[in-house]
Amino acid sequence: MCPCRYAHLVAATQEADSPGASEPLQFSVDRSSPVPLYFQLSQQLEAAIEQGRLAPGSLLGNEIELAGRLGLSRPTVRQAIQSLVDKGLLVRRRGVGTQVVHSQVKRPLELSSLYDDLEAAGQRPATRVLRNTIEPATAEVAAALGVPEGTDVVLIERLRLAHGEPMAHLRNHLPAGLLKLESAELEETGLYRLMRGAGITLHSARQAVGARAATAEEGERLGEPEGAPLLTMERTTYDDTGRAVEFGSHTYRASRYAFEFQLLVRP
Repeated sequence: MCPCRYAHLVAATQEADSPGASEPLQFSVDRSSPVPLYFQLSQQLEAAIEQGRLAPGSLLGNEIELAGRLGLSRPTVRQAIQSLVDKGLLVRRRGVGTQVVHSQVKRPLELSSLYDDLEAAGQRPATRVLRNTIEPATAEVAAALGVPEGTDVVLIERLRLAHGEPMAHLRNHLPAGLLKLESAELEETGLYRLMRGAGITLHSARQAVGARAATAEEGERLGEPEGAPLLTMERTTYDDTGRAVEFGSHTYRASRYAFEFQLLVRP
């Protein structure tokens, strides 16, 4: 006899013509497994949220309804939901039920663009170009790009969104004449994808990650209160000839974003 129990779940707010609406989510629990049932369920719900199969704002109903639909006991469902409430993925609303909120994006530390990482995570990225202009390089930018201070460089300033909410404020400086960047293109795809499309081979980068409190202006831009924690990242990217092709200075909402590290033992 198969030890697995399969159940279907359709979010209450899912539209009939939305992606996946015709294919209800399927969860399975293995009652013979040593892994607790609540943990099996919470892991599958978390994966569905992070992959965008359960969209932010979707209502899952209350615990009694969920337990009945999934064929599990109410305490098991309650424990699974609580674990995701504690992670900030679900919220309980009185008189409404359990609602999906935005998941935190976990970005690996590798030479990839935020746009590509969000897209791969099913986060539906979007971009607002705030500035796309030429300006003289400051001492910091000049040192990063290896050009004399005051040299004309391209400045691209963007707000990156996921599911319609701000995720990060991105400032990128590039050597003038490296490639032509139209604002309309930058709103449709990522900077690194455009650079690769122009024949630039990205090879390596030097990066620093930090954290600080949001100013009033940053908080307003990113939808956070003044003083909220922000993650910061500065990166200088090099092509396969060793030339610096981009210097980025970015801020991310710590409530929605995290960097992941893989650590190896030094031989």
